[in-house]
Amino acid sequence: MGCCSSTEIKRDWKPLEERSCTDIPWLLIFILFGAGMAFICGYPIATGAASRLVRGYDSYGNTCGKNNTKIEGVPLSGRDMTENKYVFFLDPCNLDLINRKIKSLALCVSKCPAAELQTYNDVKLFALNNGSHLCSYDISPTRYTSHADRSTKCPKLPVLPSKSVPLLHRCIPTDISCYAEFAQAFVTFVSDNSVLRRVVAGVMASKEIIMGLCLLALVLSLIMMVVIRYISKVLMWILTILVIIGSIGGTGVLWWLYADHRKALENNTLSVFGKEVASDNVKALLVYSIGATIFTVVLLLVMFFMRKRVALTISLFHVAGKVFIHLPLLALQPFWTFLCLMLFWVYWIAVLLTLGTSGTAVKNNSTGLVEYQMQGPYQYLVWYHAVGLIWISEFILAFQQMTISGAVVTYYFTRNKSQMPATPILSSMARTFRYHLGTLAKGSFIITLPAQGKGKRLCPLHAERLYLLLWCLEKCLAYLNQNAYTATAINSTNFCTSAKDAFLILVENALRVAAINTVGDFVLFLGKVLVVACTAFAGVLALNYQREYTVWVLPLLIVSVFAFLVAHCFLSVFENVVDVLFLCFAVDSKYNDGSPGREYYMDKALMEYVENSKKSGLYKPGDGHGQELKSMARGGTSA
Repeated sequence: MGCCSSTEIKRDWKPLEERSCTDIPWLLIFILFGAGMAFICGYPIATGAASRLVRGYDSYGNTCGKNNTKIEGVPLSGRDMTENKYVFFLDPCNLDLINRKIKSLALCVSKCPAAELQTYNDVKLFALNNGSHLCSYDISPTRYTSHADRSTKCPKLPVLPSKSVPLLHRCIPTDISCYAEFAQAFVTFVSDNSVLRRVVAGVMASKEIIMGLCLLALVLSLIMMVVIRYISKVLMWILTILVIIGSIGGTGVLWWLYADHRKALENNTLSVFGKEVASDNVKALLVYSIGATIFTVVLLLVMFFMRKRVALTISLFHVAGKVFIHLPLLALQPFWTFLCLMLFWVYWIAVLLTLGTSGTAVKNNSTGLVEYQMQGPYQYLVWYHAVGLIWISEFILAFQQMTISGAVVTYYFTRNKSQMPATPILSSMARTFRYHLGTLAKGSFIITLPAQGKGKRLCPLHAERLYLLLWCLEKCLAYLNQNAYTATAINSTNFCTSAKDAFLILVENALRVAAINTVGDFVLFLGKVLVVACTAFAGVLALNYQREYTVWVLPLLIVSVFAFLVAHCFLSVFENVVDVLFLCFAVDSKYNDGSPGREYYMDKALMEYVENSKKSGLYKPGDGHGQELKSMARGGTSA
């Protein structure tokens, strides 16, 4: 099961030969780990924690909506709450972020107050008219106005209007301003404690624009995939020109808007609220303008020094464009992966929430209230659950990488493209599911180790250095894993053998790897920048029509982050295809030289690159020991 072996066997790469199952012990370990995750899911259900999460429970240990059993030492426990189905918090705005809960007495009530209650007499009338008692159970409604403990056992006045959350039966205030006020205690923006409220109001006022810009980012990302697909040969130069124009033009527009808004602010023709919003916009535009100027200068310098390292990258991009023509479903891989991750994350969060209400009811001696705590070995279930989050998430991502690798390997090593499988993506998924789940389990577990290490609390003196080291290690392992999956897709070998073979191939082509990882990644980065710049530019133009009542900071930040994430999801697939093509090209050029019996599998674009490199003396065919690579489909020439 380890990665070390005492025997060294010289192997030949034989792509698309007969398959065999790989890393079976790790598949069994992963299945056992999954069984443990299922136990963690079943534990809160069996102990009633899931019911407490859905129904809610009060501060005395009573689950709302059911008849409860008595808890020793808690006089107000064991009450029949069949009619009281909703949880009501006396002070719903008193949030405790450290313990992730509302720091308030909770009661089970039969109805949430739909209207604001200004006085204790209003609270009393609400209880008498609706049978919903909003003070502690030991206080009669007739004594709400005169009881000595009403300040601690009755709701904080005024009682905000609230309604129950679907499925969770909690009375939540319909006016969320109290949470904004709470956040103001932690967020100070340009020393103005009213900025946060205006920022939130600006987001709500421009929510339609934000949704439209997010949709625009999705469309632009798809268009970028089309651009890569059809004009990949001139992609870098087009993107370079567009980014230069976009960065310089965007910077100029930001400075123009800053001057225009500053001039409007100095005219003193706005209302008091309008002046506050305009002042915030002027400050934000100044920050954006300075940042855009610095970014543009750095970007232009980097582009100037990297202009000549493009030959192999352009050829690989051209072939990658052909791959997407033959395998258009590759563009949909981010959707399926995102859907699987979202479903798993929803499941994971739901189980985590149930674990928060699991355990034994324990009375807090200082407050007399009831808390549920997991004791003994069960308290480590949360840590097990956290490891499961990382491992299974990495496993899902690895499945996507293996699927892409298998489909691209099939395309590359099939001479006659007409003999390819009808659905290469589905065929690759089927091969991965049947033969290589153990390899994915092992590779994703290796990524989990440094990811878990980054989450540990360490001495501040060494924390940053160790975090940087683990981050670099994680990135190196992720890159090695991806190439190991490609080697597994070619040779059907286990993870360690594939990683070793891929590493040796990459070392033999170190300069090419450096060129592709710099120029190629930079080109794709330019694509992401273009999508973000176009989305942000459209956002600036759209929000410019709401300058008097919309603060721009948060809306622009939201759409820019969303645009980058969407562009990254789509272009990362293209990046994976390029990396797989490069490893296939390296293997092809190592074992073949174009002579009879050792013909290349590579595309004509890569063939032209090889011929040009031979003429310039930069290309040396690898020693394949006269072994011709065998493909699944024979006949014909490379497309």
